[in-house]
Amino acid sequence: MAADSGEEITGNQVVAEALKLQGIEYVFGIVGFPVIELGMAMQQAGLHFVAMRNEQAACYAAQAIGYLTRKPAVCLVVSGPGLLHVTAGMANAQVNCWPLLVIGGSCSQDHEGIGGFQECTQVDLSRPYCKYSARPPSLELVHQHIEKAVRLATYGRPGPCYIDFPGNLLSQVISSNKITPLNVCPLPPIIYPGGDVIAKAAAAIKNAKSPLIIIGKGAAYGRSENAVRDLISSAKLPFLATPMGKGVVSDNDPCCVAPARTVALQNADVIVLFGARLNWILHFGRPPRFRSDVFFVQVDLCAEELHNSIHSGVAVQADIGVAASLLSEELKKSRWSYSNQTEWWSKLRESCAKNSKAVKVMIDDLSEPLNYYAALSCVQKNIPKNSIIVSEGANTMDIGRTMLLNELPRHRLDAGTFGTMGVGLGYAIAAQLYCNKYEPKKRVICVEGDSAFGFSGMEIETMFRYKLPIIIIIVNNNGIYGGLDPDTWEAVNNTPENTTTSPVTALSPEIHYERMMNLFNKNGYCCRTISEVEQSIRKASQNTEEPSIINILINPYADRKPQNFAWLTESKL
Repeated sequence: MAADSGEEITGNQVVAEALKLQGIEYVFGIVGFPVIELGMAMQQAGLHFVAMRNEQAACYAAQAIGYLTRKPAVCLVVSGPGLLHVTAGMANAQVNCWPLLVIGGSCSQDHEGIGGFQECTQVDLSRPYCKYSARPPSLELVHQHIEKAVRLATYGRPGPCYIDFPGNLLSQVISSNKITPLNVCPLPPIIYPGGDVIAKAAAAIKNAKSPLIIIGKGAAYGRSENAVRDLISSAKLPFLATPMGKGVVSDNDPCCVAPARTVALQNADVIVLFGARLNWILHFGRPPRFRSDVFFVQVDLCAEELHNSIHSGVAVQADIGVAASLLSEELKKSRWSYSNQTEWWSKLRESCAKNSKAVKVMIDDLSEPLNYYAALSCVQKNIPKNSIIVSEGANTMDIGRTMLLNELPRHRLDAGTFGTMGVGLGYAIAAQLYCNKYEPKKRVICVEGDSAFGFSGMEIETMFRYKLPIIIIIVNNNGIYGGLDPDTWEAVNNTPENTTTSPVTALSPEIHYERMMNLFNKNGYCCRTISEVEQSIRKASQNTEEPSIINILINPYADRKPQNFAWLTESKL
């Protein structure tokens, strides 16, 4: 768009060109009044528009692209209900710290206050869940607001931003020479630690009897894997990863003590946090999950996160990769590494072996119907190497975190910090689009509980429409956490009061979700045995043109290995 051409352009074109200028590549959404023409303008500007079936799924897809690329994608929604439907997605992006740009059409300004169609206070409603929520007052200021939204979505702690466009502003016509494009938003600045915090952190590690590294999702987002791997490798430090921190250092690395998670957390005297928050996932850093005298070295991009929940012994505000690299250099100066012959390493190895042995008993139990461990172990052995694994559900996701391994960073997407169910298929769509562009030979495996799959199951049509060869594996236990076997279900439903007698966690037994493939004249796979799971994954992996559904019917009464601690430590003092 030439600045001096004087041609007349619409607000839709101004918005689309501003997004294009700022490097936005993907738009996910559902169009309707007043953003149909905006969606078309986005396509004409060269943006990849992906029409979804549900606004929440569209928002989840957009933020997953933001996580995978560090560049926000757009979620485009209609006014009123459309915007409200993505509120859950904006909150999820906010808590996960993922960049996202939501653009909503809204009621024309001359209809506000008199009962306009889908009239809604969208800017105000979005503000609690966004870093920036605004409505440009004129077309001349669209570029300014979009550049600011992209900048705030990616700078500091990443998160969502919302820009509101009334219908009358989008349809307005303006001379192009009145529009002044801004410079492209630069990449976020790299933050280096100040003072002597790195020396203090190194001293704490060297003086520790039982050190531990915890790698969080922030380390994965920050592309810090090379620096963190070098630190772990050279210093020989044991480490754990939070769910989406998996793969920053390989789950198969000899320093990984994931099977000894409880022992490691409860007994470590010095813990280094790389982009991991002391929230519910890490039991707030408090006893009984941790020692009362544990010394935390906290490395985080966000200053406000430092000392959260408990006071850190050393608080480092810095880029994770920079801090890890400097810490590694500091330890190398004295040629220090942690001996693998210590009592601490012996204790960790003993716990790893004990827990691995207990899990192996369940893996080897191939009685039918299958349990989680046998089914997921088979999945792990047969899916293509280094696939991106998307997972959600209750036990399916929790057990899958230990059974489905990651060797590379950003290769696991799940319910995340907000614990949001329904994210799976949206995340998978985003991951496959990412792979199509950047790693075309890589596969996306979406491992779903049957309840979680139900949140956005119709996105299977989106996958077919865009020819996305995602392999959806449904671990079907007939319910949320657990359901009923067919005979018990039949007995319950033969009573006239079944609405009060059927367990609240139960879904209909043995639903054939794989038959959704029949809607597209394709066949899915229903599995009850290990051999059937193996054959189904093998066949699905050969399909590179369309999605596949593998429905694994497991024991509805199967459960996870007994835990030493409840999943959520009380925050009360």
